[in-house]
Amino acid sequence: MRVFDRLVFASDHAGFALKEVLMEYAAQNYQIVPEDMGALSYVTTDDYPDFILPAAELVGSSSPDERVGAIILGGSGQGEAIAANRVTGVRAIVCYSAQAEIITLGREHNDANVLSLGARFLTEQQAYEMMDLFVMTVFPEEPRHLRRIDKIDRV
Repeated sequence: MRVFDRLVFASDHAGFALKEVLMEYAAQNYQIVPEDMGALSYVTTDDYPDFILPAAELVGSSSPDERVGAIILGGSGQGEAIAANRVTGVRAIVCYSAQAEIITLGREHNDANVLSLGARFLTEQQAYEMMDLFVMTVFPEEPRHLRRIDKIDRV
């Protein structure tokens, strides 16, 4: 079972190669057509906001009836998460090491809808595992977590 109805991907040059293999993996393993928000080719001078912000805007504007999640990638994933979190409705978490608990807690406690991966710090296998956790971990909708998310969304 997957949590998201749609899954979009975006990266700059530093995450481009990993984005390509993760999209292929998602298509094969999640019965979903991954959506590529760019970069569409490897260009060393590109700027991550050009790709991350449109992906985040798609996630942030999605309705509760159609859950859209995103996998965004960069060298560390930090700048990408900062950019994504500027968009209303986005709750991006960063993973640049294979620490499953970060992703599980991000989904279970914060209903994170964007996973930002640091491509320079993860192996391909680790990235598959982290994406699997993100896509498969269900938000339990506990009142205390809903209350906290509501407070964040009011800002």
